[in-house]
Amino acid sequence: MLRRRLLAALLAAAFPTALAPAQAAPDAPPDAPPTADVYVFHGEGCPHCAAALAFLDELRADHPHVRVHAYEVWHDAENRALLEAFARGYRREVRGVPVIVLGDAWWTGFAAPVADGLRTRVARGTPFPDPRARLAADDLAAAVDRGQLPPLAATAAPAAPLAPDAAADTTIAVPLLGTLDLAATPLVLGTALIGLIDGVNPCSLWVLALLVGVVVGTRSRRRVLWVGGTFLTVTAAVYALFIAGTFQVAATLTMLGGVRVAVALVAAAVAAVNLKDYVAFGRGVSLTTPDAAKPRIYRGIRRIMHADGAWLPTLAATAVLALGVTIVELPCTAGFPVVWSTWMADAGVAGSGFWGLLAVYVTIYLLDELALFGAAVVTLRAVRMEEDGARVLKLVGGVVMLALAVAMLQAPEALGTLRGTAAVFGGALAVVAATLLLHRIVHPASSPFAGRG
Repeated sequence: MLRRRLLAALLAAAFPTALAPAQAAPDAPPDAPPTADVYVFHGEGCPHCAAALAFLDELRADHPHVRVHAYEVWHDAENRALLEAFARGYRREVRGVPVIVLGDAWWTGFAAPVADGLRTRVARGTPFPDPRARLAADDLAAAVDRGQLPPLAATAAPAAPLAPDAAADTTIAVPLLGTLDLAATPLVLGTALIGLIDGVNPCSLWVLALLVGVVVGTRSRRRVLWVGGTFLTVTAAVYALFIAGTFQVAATLTMLGGVRVAVALVAAAVAAVNLKDYVAFGRGVSLTTPDAAKPRIYRGIRRIMHADGAWLPTLAATAVLALGVTIVELPCTAGFPVVWSTWMADAGVAGSGFWGLLAVYVTIYLLDELALFGAAVVTLRAVRMEEDGARVLKLVGGVVMLALAVAMLQAPEALGTLRGTAAVFGGALAVVAATLLLHRIVHPASSPFAGRG
């Protein structure tokens, strides 16, 4: 034993480091990632803004180097001026809130792709350009004087030119339509459903059925094709222009706050009128083709028929009729475009995203009219718009409009998800089916399907 201890002592003296007790070397603290300054401009009461702010709180908790600078712009004129200054610096248009800025990236609205883009950029841990460097000198000085921003460091590098695809993180490719903003599956679904229900509008279907019915009397398939095609083309173009203008107004007013509530109340009023028309069609206040306008429509159709086979006068008269009818029918059809435009503006849709969604709307809107027109071309037989059918269409439009109004007031965030959008429209159509079934059981004599089946 003594020999072993002596040997160990000698070895320890000769090789002190080799036989020393193993100790874990302390880990060197990793280099802290550079600060990520996120600027978010929001409106009080905006559901998408609330979701964005909640997400940014989570992002800041997961990544301590993230700093969030929040500015309410609906009720604060100075914050709104700062947002406009940022928009000038980033060469963007303010199309609604929330607006989120990180480095060179700019997002309008809040959806899953926005959250993914923010997470991806923050996780990289690379330095971000200072957004303040993009502000004009006067705008930055004004913001510093108001205490909204700290002054830019004298050593700060000037902002590099924006890349052509800067802030293009919310775009998706949709077959046949190209690129849409926001990866907007709920928006595409909602647009298609609103366009479909808006298209089954007794006003426009009545005029088209009347026009085709008269032209079919000529027994010329070619004449039906040209006249009906011209009518549909002009009405679609005028309606698209109306919707585009409505969207521009909605996008501007969205910055004022409270617009969504006002539009929801208007939608509820339109829904009430449509539901009244299901019970008492055309009586009292009614969103139908005005009786005073019908004689002018009849005269326009007669001019088309008396064109003596000359194609240019015939098509010109058809285009004039289509333009006039579309304008006359706007009070009957404007409800859904106003609701849709406010929904899209509230979601921050802009640019190619808006035009793509508008193309979806107008295409779906025309489907029922194309079906009616196609049947007339093939069979050379007219299809009449009966009152019972118009009542059912009014019920569908009224219930769906009311469901959208309630969603905009009580659960606007639902319209930002695929499940919520499907639930709103599916629930409305289920109510329609239940109403029609109950009506036929309880009072079959007044049911739209009385005497059928």
